[in-house]
Parts: sequence; C-alpha cells; structure tokens
Amino acid sequence: MVGTKRRSWRTISLVVVAAIALAACGSSKEESGGDNRKVAKIGVIVPLLAGSTAVGIGIRNSVDLAIKQANDQNKIAGWKLEIAAEDDGGKPDIGGRAATKLSSDSAIVAVIGTYNSSVAQQTIPILDNAGIAQVSPANTNDTLTRGENFATAPARPHKNYFRTATLDSLQGGFAADFATAEPTNAKTAVIVHDGKTYGKGLAESFQGRFVKNGGTILGEVRVIAEDVTDYSGDVTNIKPLNPDLIFYGGEYTAAAKFTTELKKQGVTAPLFGGDGIVDQTYVDNAKDASKGDLGTSIGAPVEGLASAKAFLDAYNAGSYREPPSAYGGLAYDAATAVIGALAKVLPGKTKVDKDTRLAIIDAIQASNFDGATGKVAFDQYGDTVTKLLTVYQVADNAWKPLKTAEFAG
Repeated sequence: MVGTKRRSWRTISLVVVAAIALAACGSSKEESGGDNRKVAKIGVIVPLLAGSTAVGIGIRNSVDLAIKQANDQNKIAGWKLEIAAEDDGGKPDIGGRAATKLSSDSAIVAVIGTYNSSVAQQTIPILDNAGIAQVSPANTNDTLTRGENFATAPARPHKNYFRTATLDSLQGGFAADFATAEPTNAKTAVIVHDGKTYGKGLAESFQGRFVKNGGTILGEVRVIAEDVTDYSGDVTNIKPLNPDLIFYGGEYTAAAKFTTELKKQGVTAPLFGGDGIVDQTYVDNAKDASKGDLGTSIGAPVEGLASAKAFLDAYNAGSYREPPSAYGGLAYDAATAVIGALAKVLPGKTKVDKDTRLAIIDAIQASNFDGATGKVAFDQYGDTVTKLLTVYQVADNAWKPLKTAEFAG
C-alpha cells in the first residue's frame, strides 16, 4: 500500500513537471511571437581580436543594431536575420579563411566588411565565387571596384562587391588640396606609408595631387606597421628634411607610435593621415603628441547629421559598450542596403541558394534610399554615389571637424 502511494505520488509529480515544462515552452514561444521564421545570416568580416579592433567592433555592433531592428519590425516576411561575425585581425590570409568559412554556410546571404582594403582583395573573389554580396563600409582602395587601370580604363572586377565608403583617389586629393591651401599652406612634405594596399594607395593619391598643386616631396619612407614599437630610426632620417608636414598612409595603431616619436625628436610638423587614423584610439594612444595632427575621413561627421540621429540614439540605447567608431554609420547603411535587398528577394523563398544570392546582389545594386550618412546608392562600379569627405584636426584630446566638402577633382 505504501509502495503504491509512492508510485502514485511519483506519477503525479512527473505529470506536474511535464505540465510546467510544457507551460514554460508555451510561454517562451508566446513571448517570442511563436517565431517560425526561416533563418538568414549576414556575415561580418572585420578586426575583432587583433588589428584595428576599435573600428572593427564598432562596425560589427552597427550591423548588429540594423539586424535587431529588422527582426523587431519583421522587415523580411517569413525570415529572421542573424549576425555571423568573423575576426580577420586586419590580415589578408585570416580574412580569406573567414570568407571561406562564411561562404560554406548555406544560410549566409551577404557579408559586411572588410575594414582593410588588403583583406578585401582576398575576400571578394572567394565570396564572388559563392555568389555572395559583400558591402564594405570602409574599403577605399580604387582597384577594388575599378580594376588596376582605374585612372585610365576603369573596369569592375567583381559584380558582388559594393561599398558605402568613397575612394582613395578622392580622399588623397582632398587632403592635398587642404594641405596646400590656407591655413596649412604646406610647400614640402615627407610621405610615410605602411606598404599595405590602403596605406600605399592613399599616399600615392596624396603625393600626385600635392605635386600638381606645386608642393615638393622631400622623401618617402616605408614603415613596418606590425609589431613595431621603435620608429626612432625612421624619424631620425626625416628630422633634418624639415618638412612642413608628414603625410601618413596607414592605420591608427602604428600612426600613434609614429607621431609620438616625431614629437619626441622635436619634429613640429603635423602628421596628416587618412581615415585610417581618424579614430579616438589614435588620440588616446598618442596623447599630447597627437595635438594639431590632421586627418581626412569619408562622409560628414555623423554627430552633426540630422539623418544620423535615429541611428545614434538607437545605438546609444543599445547594449553596446564600445562606440560605433567613424564607420558605424556607414556600416549601418551597408546593412540597411542588404536588408532592403533581402526584403525584396527572400519572401516566398524556402531556402537560400546561389540563384537567391545572385538576386540579392542585383537588388543591392538597385538600392536607393536616404541613410544615416546620407544618400545610399551605388554606381556602375559598385561605389557609393556620395562623395563627401571631411578634414579633422586633433584639439582638446579629440578629433574636431574642420571642413566637409566633395573633392572637386
């Protein structure tokens, strides 16, 4: 009799536990809206663990925000989006492996990235072979969209590749025009670059325009950007040249060390770089040595754009500990272009195949909307139609905008 009661009690307990479990499952499903949507993934390839991580994390977070908003608003009927972020460490071989990994995932519909143009050279053909769109918020090297002969015979190498960032040929010329005009009025310069696709290309663009404007290049220095802490020898060679400015083609990690050494040796000429150095981390690392340094960046400062207010408010209200970086708005717009294309292509589809991916590429090409950073649309090369650039200068321990305009050419 006792045994029977125990068995009965155990049976009742199991029934109660099962009922609670079922109720919990029902509650969870109800809270998530009974989400039976199919899953599509947007990949991200940027520096997350090494390299320019402040920029990479800001890009990833901005894409994540766009995805969360799209899911909350059910923008793609029958589909839910997920982010698939991969670290490239700022290195082409790691980026190539990340692209291979993402292209093997049948749920991947597009990739946002990369930050480094040299990494993009590896990722673009891999993703193109899989029919996957790549939209970069940061690559600026001209050859990526217009081929090796971009200046004389531009030809688009890969139909799958787009960018919301503008070109080095515009940015370098824009910087040179500012450098040779008042108030900078530079007559001489030394060119320093890291030899990478971005840094070298930007430096060459600046140099050509600087000379055309009547300036004189006193010398060119190739620096090693990876794992180098001592630039004293390079600066020792530059100091007796007494240039009006040092133009730096590269990224903020090495540039901060370089400008610190310049000031340490008494070189008073400002370091003038491109968008690769316009990040708060540059100022934080170089500290007082960065005062007066100059840099150009793509687009207008998002903090002053009415069109970016909703993005910045949503980002700041999110759970992101890191700032969006100079590329956050451009990454958000890149993700928005992808999401808009998905909203046209995915409804009614039961899976993501190569034909679907190719249709997504065509839909991205047709993008035309007002984004956080301005008009978002792509020309026949996959380049943004928005050509705004901004010159910044370090003052009061931060980058301050001096001038925003389009490069006249």
